[in-house]
Amino acid sequence: MKYSSSKENYLKAIYHLQGESKMVSTNSLAASLQARPASVTDMLKKLKKEKLLHYEPYLGFRLNQEGKKVALQIIRKHRLWEYFLVKKLHFGWDEVHEMAEELEHLTSTRLIDRLDRFLEFPQMDPHGDPIPDANGKLSQLKQTSLLNLPFNRAFTVSGVSGQSQEMLEWLGQKNIRIGTRLEVRNKLPFDNSVEIKIKNQLPVTLSEQVAKNILVHE
Repeated sequence: MKYSSSKENYLKAIYHLQGESKMVSTNSLAASLQARPASVTDMLKKLKKEKLLHYEPYLGFRLNQEGKKVALQIIRKHRLWEYFLVKKLHFGWDEVHEMAEELEHLTSTRLIDRLDRFLEFPQMDPHGDPIPDANGKLSQLKQTSLLNLPFNRAFTVSGVSGQSQEMLEWLGQKNIRIGTRLEVRNKLPFDNSVEIKIKNQLPVTLSEQVAKNILVHE
């Protein structure tokens, strides 16, 4: 079944807000989408009528299995397009989100399956987020925040959360990208900033806000 771009945006936003099974409030969804609560309520009624979400009075709502399935396919398209734009067209990882927001609404399943095959079935997008497969299955990588690392052991950057364009651009300027190997050399207790070392570079100091959004694996 095909859905409008607006409905797809709602389903994707609800999926990200609910996590595993959390109930989502109208106000939190309205804030996420920068929409009026009345407009959100109208759309939720439509999605409920189409049997894409559960609603519990006074508790909120969450996607049902069919709603999750649709949301994961939208996310799959978005992340595949981001991967294509970075790996094949050489856009920066800080440039591709808005372009992928438009491309994710293309409805051809054949196109997306061929794109996936052409890209050799990548499991992670350029920001380290897992790409759902054709069945909606996600590969999970065991990751931890840079703030939790022991000193003087090498770890690999595997993801970035809180992906604002400004932060991604700044990280790129510091040569911090997916796959970068780094070590934590020091943590300053008065503000929780972290000094890191990348091979053949001078040490870099990251604020607590930036460091907590950098995800790594050993």
